[in-house]
Amino acid sequence: MDEAGQWNRPDWGLHEECGVFGVVDPGGGCAQTTYYGLYALQHRGQEACGIAAINNREQVFYKDVGLVSEVFNRERLEHLNGTMAVGHVRYATTGAGERENAQPLTIKYVKGTLAVVHNGNLVGVDTLRSTFEYKGAIFHTSSDSELIAYAIAQERLHCDSVEEAVSRAASQLKGAFSLLVMSPQKLIACRDPWGFRPLCLGRKGRAILFASESCAIEAVGGRMERELEPGEIVVADEAGQLRSIRDNCRGLSHMCIFEYIYFARPDSVIAGQSVHQARINAGRLLARQRPVEADLVVGVPDSGLDAARGYAMESGIPLGMGFVKNRYVGRTFITPNQISREQAVRIKLSALASEVNGKRVIMVDDSIVRGTTCRQIINLLREAGAVQVHMRVSAPPFIAPCYFGTDIPDREKLIACHHTLEEIQEITGADSLEYLSLENLSRLAPDAKCGFCQGCFTQQYPIPVES
Repeated sequence: MDEAGQWNRPDWGLHEECGVFGVVDPGGGCAQTTYYGLYALQHRGQEACGIAAINNREQVFYKDVGLVSEVFNRERLEHLNGTMAVGHVRYATTGAGERENAQPLTIKYVKGTLAVVHNGNLVGVDTLRSTFEYKGAIFHTSSDSELIAYAIAQERLHCDSVEEAVSRAASQLKGAFSLLVMSPQKLIACRDPWGFRPLCLGRKGRAILFASESCAIEAVGGRMERELEPGEIVVADEAGQLRSIRDNCRGLSHMCIFEYIYFARPDSVIAGQSVHQARINAGRLLARQRPVEADLVVGVPDSGLDAARGYAMESGIPLGMGFVKNRYVGRTFITPNQISREQAVRIKLSALASEVNGKRVIMVDDSIVRGTTCRQIINLLREAGAVQVHMRVSAPPFIAPCYFGTDIPDREKLIACHHTLEEIQEITGADSLEYLSLENLSRLAPDAKCGFCQGCFTQQYPIPVES
């Protein structure tokens, strides 16, 4: 996993914008349920989090920078409580990481209150923001999520229900938006018509649950029922009744393929495809694509581990534990220069000499962005005694940025845009290097009942991306 250039974050890999969770439960305790749901989604965002709840049709909320366990304690959760709640974990791909950009975004307007949580990025936001500003809008954050909240509130002034306002606003928006909108009487889930990001529906007794991933529904003791269709809106009222609106459904689906490669937890199921199995498939495909003689296969924690298992299963080469990951490097671990960044890799990750010493090692990772961090990881293996290090990457080369919620940088910072495979191999110090081919990428998730966005690998996007 390559660095994203921000070393005061808990990981140096690629990051997705956020995760959302929502619950309607006439029995109450929704803030506590949301807390545990967010805990299960913490991998999707570690910079900030928040929860908004409805108590006796009054909105209460709390949000701050930090991990879920840092921001919330028992007293805060008991104060929130609620028969409805929405929550959010944030990783900033757009907007700064300050507290004001944390979600939920809560607004008061002439029709009452709304709380909005959003996963994904919009395109064309400059034009949209200018349009609203000329109508008198005053924005308090740099997040495009505020644009969504404003669009819904504006539409609500001219229609009969919140869900109709959400539908009207969604028809105007372009890009990725899996979102939850909470009014004092309803919780509304909405997925963009292209289906870039997942959004799940589940139940636990009388409670209705929404989450970015199925693992969060299961973590709170719920049962996954289905995913929302692209463009679908699902309305849950305070009595626990559901209604589906499909006015914006187009029958199209362009799920981000990187959900399977990196973002989602391995115990999640997305569009009918096990994430764990998809990563094993990637490893198997890599082993067939370019075999190499070696003594050991190791994965770079965490998302490289399943792919390494698949590689070992297909090749017959033993799977080993090549690295130990330090899981106590927190958000405040700030490294201001390159020397410190190199030291940060050693603090974050260490190689097991007892496993790799004297062996030819195949190292499997999920991606290469700039190339500097994987070079350092390969050096760790060599210093631990590996005589050869063959790198295998469970994704194709990045040749284009993402506009829909992944912090893949612009082309100037992507190593594959400026170097050949042989040059990247030399830069990283690997004895051999192979990426998953585009042909095999299409075979990654054979059970998935959806299409995919592969724009970061092909520079071909499902929708125009001009701002």
